[in-house]
Amino acid sequence: MPLAEYVELRLPIILAGLETTTHVPYLAGWHHRIEPDLGHLPIRLVTTGTIANAVDSWIPEGCSRSTIKNTLAMLFRTLEQAAVDGLIERAPARVTGWQSAYQQAEDELLDPRALALRDWDALTKLAAALVDASYNHYRGWGDVVIHGACTATRIGEVSGVRARDIDTTNWLLTCRRQTTPAPGGLVDKHTKGKEARFIPIIEPLRPQIIRRLQAARGDPDARLYTGPRGGRISTAVLRDATQWDDVTHDLGYEHLRRHDLRHTGLTWMADAGIPLHILQQIAGHKEITTTQRYFHPDIRELAKAGEALTRYLVEQLRLNGQIPHRW
Repeated sequence: MPLAEYVELRLPIILAGLETTTHVPYLAGWHHRIEPDLGHLPIRLVTTGTIANAVDSWIPEGCSRSTIKNTLAMLFRTLEQAAVDGLIERAPARVTGWQSAYQQAEDELLDPRALALRDWDALTKLAAALVDASYNHYRGWGDVVIHGACTATRIGEVSGVRARDIDTTNWLLTCRRQTTPAPGGLVDKHTKGKEARFIPIIEPLRPQIIRRLQAARGDPDARLYTGPRGGRISTAVLRDATQWDDVTHDLGYEHLRRHDLRHTGLTWMADAGIPLHILQQIAGHKEITTTQRYFHPDIRELAKAGEALTRYLVEQLRLNGQIPHRW
């Protein structure tokens, strides 16, 4: 029985014994997170691993700690009831470690610019080093890295690109799906924003795109990027296949992760002068405050703001008949 069908049948029992005020956050967790991400799965396939993957997707969406706690409480309450009803032998083990992942995400959001690669040269050197470290020097790994940074997309979204998503007339990429872990292996699903978004394909990336399209041989459903055996790619697959940790350490990027390729692209776009509202659309951010963190404050404008405040304080002193201070 799918999880969503079970909850529909047993919701009053699942919520029994809870204070009424608790119903609201629990039901919000169910409708906004659990049902969209896990509701289609048979209850027996809702494992600790699938729950952990879901939590990993909720954190970047800007959910608060209490929101995730309430969502998990609702989910495990449901699974414990399913065990009582005999649908599963026992409820999955509680997910651990998400609090530290949440803290890391918070740190990223404070200054994502600090996580970006310096420039194009740094990016291409990283891509080449990863290819050299991989089995049989598979060029595709470098292409994935360059595509991710140039389009500010997640590794799963790079894996989800099909030939028909590329518009070579207007040089636009339609980002509409991502590869994500699921029971039984990697699958494609909607992007985290759950809506397709359009991303410009910059000139330095175009020769690579053309080469990958030629390899697709006219098949509109062909994946633009795959592993050496034609399989889907995930951030874990890329890490293991390229010895990512060792390579980044040797290049002096000890803390660089695959997701930082996205931070790189968004930082470059912000520095290039792309307007805030356009960058928000490219990134697929729900909140514009998330996008704002990629923009470097103009020091001159900040200085002007400070001067304006000083003038305001001086004027207030004069209006009150006081002699302005000399700061």
